[in-house]
Amino acid sequence: MLNLIQKNYIRIIFLVSFVALISAYFIEYVLGHQPCNLCLMERIPYAVALVIVIFNYKFNHLEKYFILLLSIVFLASTLLSLYHLGIEQGFIEESLVCDLQNSSKILSKEEILKQLQEKIVSCKDVTFKIFGLSLTTLNIIISILITIVLTKIYLSYEKNK
Repeated sequence: MLNLIQKNYIRIIFLVSFVALISAYFIEYVLGHQPCNLCLMERIPYAVALVIVIFNYKFNHLEKYFILLLSIVFLASTLLSLYHLGIEQGFIEESLVCDLQNSSKILSKEEILKQLQEKIVSCKDVTFKIFGLSLTTLNIIISILITIVLTKIYLSYEKNK
């Protein structure tokens, strides 16, 4: 199984990243579930992965370094999602990251009124679940699996070439 993944890992990463982003946008814009700021940040590693995969096709001679870079990207995704899960479960207090709209700038009365009228989603609120798991939990599972597989591929890269 790992051998099959090693041969097709770049396609798998592209597919997983593409499906993750499309799903997130579908849930947000079609199903109407507003994401919190951390949810929006958790999309970034998937977009970065798509760019890295495209660069890998163009600069195939740097494949080993792209594998390492993808491993780091998905490790960062795992850490960000673990932080988010800690907030969801109440282990960690919400931080300024969760409330980027209230930055240090001074707001006018109109801006304050507009913010009060907007629906602001808290990072601790789970607004959507799949198979009883929050999207953050699913992201942790996906990111950990990708990180482990890519790390194994990276460590055995010279043997397989």
